Parts: sequence; C-alpha cells; structure tokens
Amino acid sequence: MEFFFKMALPRWLQKTPDESEDTPRYRRLWRYTVFLTLLVAIIPLGIVTGVNYYLYQKTVQTETEYDIIRNLSNTSRSLEFIIEERLSVLKLLFQEKNLAELTDHDPLLRTMQNLKSTFSGFIDLGIIDSNGKQTNYIGPYNLMGSDYSKEDWFHEVRLRELYVSDVFMGHRQFPHFVLAVKKEIPKIGFYILRATLDMELLTRMVFLPGMGNFDDIFIISKNGILQTPSRYHGSLLEQVSIPTPAYTPNTEIVGEFNEKGESYILGYRYISNTPFILMIIKKPKNMLLEWFRHYTEMIFFVSLSVILIFFVVLWSSTSMVIHIRKADQRRAQMLHNIEYTNKMATIGRLSASVAHEINNPLAIINEKAGLLRDLVIYTADSPQKEKTLKALETIIKSVERCSGVTHRLLGFTRRVEVNKQQINLANLLNEVLEFLGKEALHREVQIITDFPSNIPQIESDCGQLQQVFLNIINNAFAAVKDGGRIELCLESQNAKEVAVKIRDNGSGIPEELLPRIFDPFFSTKGEFGTGLGLSITYSLVQKLGGRIDVQSKVGVGTTFIVVLPIKSTTPGERHETI
Repeated sequence: MEFFFKMALPRWLQKTPDESEDTPRYRRLWRYTVFLTLLVAIIPLGIVTGVNYYLYQKTVQTETEYDIIRNLSNTSRSLEFIIEERLSVLKLLFQEKNLAELTDHDPLLRTMQNLKSTFSGFIDLGIIDSNGKQTNYIGPYNLMGSDYSKEDWFHEVRLRELYVSDVFMGHRQFPHFVLAVKKEIPKIGFYILRATLDMELLTRMVFLPGMGNFDDIFIISKNGILQTPSRYHGSLLEQVSIPTPAYTPNTEIVGEFNEKGESYILGYRYISNTPFILMIIKKPKNMLLEWFRHYTEMIFFVSLSVILIFFVVLWSSTSMVIHIRKADQRRAQMLHNIEYTNKMATIGRLSASVAHEINNPLAIINEKAGLLRDLVIYTADSPQKEKTLKALETIIKSVERCSGVTHRLLGFTRRVEVNKQQINLANLLNEVLEFLGKEALHREVQIITDFPSNIPQIESDCGQLQQVFLNIINNAFAAVKDGGRIELCLESQNAKEVAVKIRDNGSGIPEELLPRIFDPFFSTKGEFGTGLGLSITYSLVQKLGGRIDVQSKVGVGTTFIVVLPIKSTTPGERHETI
C-alpha cells in the first residue's frame, strides 16, 4: 500500500529536501482521501459482485435441478412409452394370432417384417413353449430349438406374464435386451412370445438437446450395471462408479455429492415396469465457468469500473487537495494583506497625529518670526536690517509651506462620511499633484495637464475625491518608468457630467486581468501591492454617484476615466465652497 501511494502521489506532494512545512499535512490529507474514497467506492462494488455471484450460483443450482427434473421426467416418459408400446404389440400379436400362425415359420416371418417396418429396434422374434424350448424363431441367428428352461427370465415371465431384461451380451455377443409376454392356452399350457431389441433404441433415447460439455446422462440397471455408455462414469455393461440410488417411484434430486474431489448434482428416476434407472449428472461449478466464459463482458466491465474509479479518485483527490492548498494560500495572503492594511491605516493615523502636532510649533514659529520682522522693521538703527528681513521672510515662507502640507494631509485624512462641497476639479487635481511633485521631479516624470477654464464646478466630497485621484495617480507613477509621461485631462461629458482622464505610457495591463483590477486584494504589483487601492477607489466613485472605466494595452499604457455628476443627487448634506 505504501508503494502504491508513493507511485500515485503527485510530484508537488512528494518528499523533497526543500519542501514547505505544510507539505506533509497535504500529503496525509491526499492519502487519507484516496484511501477512504477507494474503500467506499470499491468495497460496495466488490460486495455487489460477490452477492451477484452467490445469487447466480444459487440460481444456477436451482435451474440445474429444475432442468434435471424436467429432463428426467420427459426422457423417462419416452422410455416407458417405447417399452410399453412394444410390450403392447407383443400382447396384441398373442391376441390376434392363433397358435398355428405363431408356430408356423412363414406367418411369423411376415409378422416380423411388419414389426420392423412399423417399429424400430426389433432384432428377432421367437415362440417358446411351456417347457422352455424355442419352437419357432425369426432372426439373424440359429436359435431354433434353444432351451431356456433354466434361465431366470423364463421363470420370471411364467410368474409375471411379462418381462423386460437388462442389457446383456448373450449368445449373440452384442448388447441387447429382451421383451417377453406370456399367453395361457387351455389344455395345452402356456407359450411365451420373446423379442430381442437393439440397445441402440435406449441409446437414442438417452440424449439431451443442448447438453453441456460437463453433463452426463445414462441408464443403469438395479445392480449398477451401465445399460448405456457414460461420459465420465464407465463404459457399456461396466459397473457404474457411483452408488446405486435407493428406489423411489418419483423423480429425485440427490443434491450435491462429491466424487474424486469434484461436486455434482445427481438426479434419477426408476423406469416403471423395467429394471432401468435413468440418471442425469451435472457439474454446477463447471456451468459457472462456462457462464463466465460466455459473459466475459461483465468481468471486463467490472475491471474497467475499478480502473475508472481508481483514476477518478486520484484525479478528484488531487484536485481537492490542490484547491484546499490554494484556498489556504489565499487565506494566508488575505490575512497578510489585512495585516498590512491595518499597518498602513495605523501609519495614516500616526501621520495625521504628527501633522496635527507639528501645526502648533509651526504656528509659534510663524508668530515669533512675524514679531521679529516687526521689531526689525520698526527699529531704525537695527544692524544688518535688510539681511535679517530676508532671513525672516524665508522662515515665514517655509513655515507657510510646511503648514500647507500638514493642512492638506489633515484635510485628506479626516473626512470619512460624504460631505458635499462645490469643488473646482482643476484646483483639486493640482493640489493632489503637489503631494507627488518631489517624486515626479526626482524620476523626471513629465506631468501634462489639460484643464479647460469652461469646466463647471461639481458638487461632491473633496476628501474622498482627493483619495480617488491620489490612488489612480499613484498607480500611474508605479506603471511608468523614469522619464515617463502622465497626462491629466478634464472634459465635459454632457450638461450633467464631467470626466477626468488620467493617462500614462506605462507597461499596461493584460486584457485578461482587466475585469479583475477592481477586485479586493487583487494586485498587479506582486508583493509590493495590497490590492485594495483600486477596490476602495471603485467604491468611493460609486458612493459619489459616478462611474469609473479603464482602457489599457500592454506596452502602450493605461487610461482611467472617472465620470462624476455635476449636481449631487443625495439630499441632506452640508454644502461648502472650495
């Protein structure tokens, strides 16, 4: 079993020096799945096949017994009819013929010729007187005057008035049997009409149409002597190799008995008014083998089913473990992304806090610098007055610049709920670009803007729009190489909408990935992206009543189109002007 698992184990689950910690767990899961599924699938198939074989064996045995009884009944009735028919003919001859005709050669010869032309099997015909002497004989042998007074059959026919003998050789030295009938003649005594019949008459009757290769049908005497040849239990006039069954007037099935280590089903019937016993023997196991030889399609089907089950189990188990492994990897990646997102959110909150804390010292610096500038201006004899004023102006401008950065940062981070304002999109986009000015200068990225003056103001949330455009422009910076180009364009779509197009000449997005770029945690940046930027952007644009579309071609660039409504359709917001 271990060898089987090693051979069937997928390559990615096989033991390697650099395998991951989770690989043994997936290997055990695959083995348990394959083993249990094969067990559940193949055991019922084996049970059904075994039950089917058992039931078929019982059915074969029942049908075999029924077939034996039917054949015994039919054949025994035929034998009884043939023998009774010929005995009746002999009785009829005694009744219709007088003694002179029976003892005269020529009338008996004509009678014999008529018998042969009408009935098969007759060899000779003889008249025997009460002293046992044959007084007339028609046949191929010289038996005229033969004395049968000491023969057992002669005494039996004297007592019973009819007689059917076993098959024997006799003076003729060929197998035959005898029929004899007796007739009492007043004042003279009795006479016996004796006919010899060819044993081929019995042999022809002992035949089954469609007889199998392992079937045997034959006749034995009450002494167990074979009256017809047997396939497996002896030749003609030999002692049969099985015990002679006990007498019963009915057809009997012995059931199974063993002979030389083999199992048989034996059926027999005593033929009425004869010394014959008709016997039929069948071998059920050989019949099953015969059945299997004729129905190899079933064996082929079972084998094919097992092979198919084996491969389906391997495929399904491997697919299931692969899916579980991928799901675990996605789960681990998702947890990592959530952790990273929380980390970034924490950094954002810290940045806002730092910006807020910096504002107070900046205000003090700005106030003190203004006071110093006033003192210098109003002090007439102040040394190096011009130089001091220039330095103070530089300090004030730097403070204003720092204050502007912190105010923009606070304005970008503090808004959560939608707060609609009248917004000039050109001013808002320029403000967002100021956050990325240093990076553009450092990387020599060309920023091209096309903001027509006739673009109307829109009613929307300033902070959320800042986040939308910052995310998109950040992606554009990530896509372009140093010295690349980013274009921002404002267009009036119609009287109710304004479109913002952000186009870059970066690497582009493959066509098959475009439908997924707005999915959470999907990123084209590999381990450097969280996969949340565009997802959040898409949600924000929808919340603001707009829509977003993307066009991209690998090696040419990407264009994001954000369409925003001019007039807000959401009632009840506070309105400001920016």
